[in-house]
Amino acid sequence: MKPLIGTDLKRFLRDYKRTHQPEYDLVALLQSIEYPANVGSMFRVADGAGISELVLTGITPTPPHPTIDKVGRFKSLRVPWRYEQDPVAAISGLKEQGYHVVAVELADTAVPYYQYPYPQKTCLVVGHEDHGVTKATLAACDAAVFLPMYGKGRSLNVHVALSIVLYHILHHQGA
Repeated sequence: MKPLIGTDLKRFLRDYKRTHQPEYDLVALLQSIEYPANVGSMFRVADGAGISELVLTGITPTPPHPTIDKVGRFKSLRVPWRYEQDPVAAISGLKEQGYHVVAVELADTAVPYYQYPYPQKTCLVVGHEDHGVTKATLAACDAAVFLPMYGKGRSLNVHVALSIVLYHILHHQGA
């Protein structure tokens, strides 16, 4: 076994994509993500998962931004994104487009992320690194999912949590 680099890597990824097209139309809404490094990481994850759009809201910094560009490896130039001040208004618009909106948040009615039946058009909402998704934004969501924590920490980094749920949706539905 040897690592793939250069042309071999490009061919491998191209061939995989041709035979494994995602069956989901996924959007992520970032509600007041404060740290540019997390936003950059989410752009990179969004590109890797092939999501349709990132919606940046509230105090979330927007590209161009040196930290977002560096951490995200300039994926903000490839991933469709938009900024909307009010996350509740953004959610309303997404629902009008047929998206089912699911918060990745520790909430009283949240279910483990791996037990939720995600519809074909799903928007995942992630919130501020310290405060999570606000009550108003959570109230606008259709459901909430959480990642079980088995150690002493109560949560994972926001971009890691988004990554886990995105890739679960892409590869574990119906498994």
